[in-house]
Amino acid sequence: MKIIYTILITCLFCVGLAACDSKKTAHKEESAEVESPNEVQLTPEQYKTAGISLGKISLKVLSGTIKVNGSLDLPPQSKVSISTPFAGMLKSTSMLQGKKVRKGEAIAVLEHPDYIQIQQEYLEGKTQLNYLKTEYDRQQELAVENVNAKKTLQKAKSDYETALSKISGQKQRLKLMNINPASLNNGNLRSTITLYSPISGYVTEVHSNIGSMASPSDVLFEIADTEHLHAELTVFEKDIPKLKVGQKVRFTLANESKERMATVYLIGREISAERTVNIHCHLDQEDNQLLPGMYLQALVESSGKKVAALPTDAIVRYEGEHYIFIKESKQDTAQMQSHFKMMKITTGITELGFTEINFPENTSWESMDVVLKGAYDLLSKMKNSEEGGDDH
Repeated sequence: MKIIYTILITCLFCVGLAACDSKKTAHKEESAEVESPNEVQLTPEQYKTAGISLGKISLKVLSGTIKVNGSLDLPPQSKVSISTPFAGMLKSTSMLQGKKVRKGEAIAVLEHPDYIQIQQEYLEGKTQLNYLKTEYDRQQELAVENVNAKKTLQKAKSDYETALSKISGQKQRLKLMNINPASLNNGNLRSTITLYSPISGYVTEVHSNIGSMASPSDVLFEIADTEHLHAELTVFEKDIPKLKVGQKVRFTLANESKERMATVYLIGREISAERTVNIHCHLDQEDNQLLPGMYLQALVESSGKKVAALPTDAIVRYEGEHYIFIKESKQDTAQMQSHFKMMKITTGITELGFTEINFPENTSWESMDVVLKGAYDLLSKMKNSEEGGDDH
């Protein structure tokens, strides 16, 4: 009986231990199902509503830079002002601001009676030149035979050379009028001249209209070749020693967040009254959508090293600390939920929309999928879940 009683007590003790272990295991499993304080889950609908955008951490040069302002501009050879070499009435033109023109394309026709007179003077001078050339040759022959006086020969030579000089000047006038002297005869004189574009580009200004009189001092049109824009930056005197030709420049335009690259090409040699110097930079990649005069902010990379950086919007601030959200690889197959984990970081330099980030030692961040857009939405959901006891 004593043996049976001992066995019975032992069995009851084992059953009790098993029940306690089962409760502990169930409690652990239940706790595992509850979301960690630093984690948040999103359903596909919530993911779409929050506008989540993922990306990788990149290396940026955010130290040793000079922050400057400037604008896009054109070199002098890429913009022209169109005027008429001779006064006349604007008879026709199809020029409008923004219109693209090709080099050599007709852009305007002007009309004036004086154009006919210039052509007549050339034809008359040409006839006179032929006569004087013949007379000069005749006097040379007579001089060889000592028939005429030396003074007569000199007079014939002078008249001929004067007429030759005059006809040469008239030819140049006709060329300025875009009239070919060789094609002129008494039957094809015209009262109009045509102006042609000397470059390919876009019409930026139109200063005249059909029927208006134009003089050589008037600018009728302005054309700009925007394919070769450059960045004109203004640098303060104290930063001049840090500048060198060939340095890289990162800049963003006022109307966009896209970062572009340029290279320092020329550094000004005169300090302005505002104690600044202009530096001329060539764009690394041309973009025909850009326009002269666009305002920009730039960083000249004078020195420094590359650091891990993220767009500033990807970093959230909570209770005095900085965090980012990392998408975890685990997936809730039952509800197709996406899991995100909030990770604490420290920040460094912030420039041009990017912020330097620092992790604890031995952190492998290269393969992390970081939330670039929607980080504050995740923070809000996570904190609301904690306060409301939401298991999701």
